[in-house]
Amino acid sequence: MPEVSDDAGGRRAAPAPAPKPKPASRVRMSAAQRREQLIATGRQLFAERGFDATSIEEVAARAKVSKPVVYEHFGGKEGLYAVVVDREVRALLDRITTALTAGHPRELLEQAAMALLGYIEEETSGFRVLVRESPLMSGTANFSSVMNDVAHQVEHILGAEFKSRGYDPKLAELYSQALVGMVALTGRWWMEVRKPRKEMVAAHLVNLAWNGLSHLEAKPGLITARRR
Repeated sequence: MPEVSDDAGGRRAAPAPAPKPKPASRVRMSAAQRREQLIATGRQLFAERGFDATSIEEVAARAKVSKPVVYEHFGGKEGLYAVVVDREVRALLDRITTALTAGHPRELLEQAAMALLGYIEEETSGFRVLVRESPLMSGTANFSSVMNDVAHQVEHILGAEFKSRGYDPKLAELYSQALVGMVALTGRWWMEVRKPRKEMVAAHLVNLAWNGLSHLEAKPGLITARRR
């Protein structure tokens, strides 16, 4: 215990208060670190609220910076959004194209479905940004453009498969769009419900797609049209 001394009048003087600890100084981020922080913040807000409902003020407040800092890095909300979308497009496309390693078409379908569902599971915020189509980005990369790129890859696979089975390879584009669209829309649904588990979802998607492909009619027609 600290000693308490007597003053001239015999009264006991109170001990001097302990010095207050100095507040910890905030570590200053580099320009690159600040940019990454703002991108992560924008990604989360765009996923939660969409482009239109998100403001620069919210981005700055959540990142604990002033608005001019955001403008300095991206020029505005549009610039930040473009960077976020571009990153997610490349991440999703890289994941899917890297997954397509098998030689058998059925395995390729499984790999593509699992790659998309894995991205949805692990990068939910990024997927939400992509599926929230913004009029601002209609002419640039978005979820639709990613799915189109994947469909073009599937088209080449189906074209060779159609040719070997005696089907018209020109129809491969139509079927690739149908297959990729089926997987993409199922993925959007699964993002919200998260059941059954992704492996089962992929298995059912491939079951429908593959068993349908393996029993294709060479010249399909509509039953309703035959009754007329």
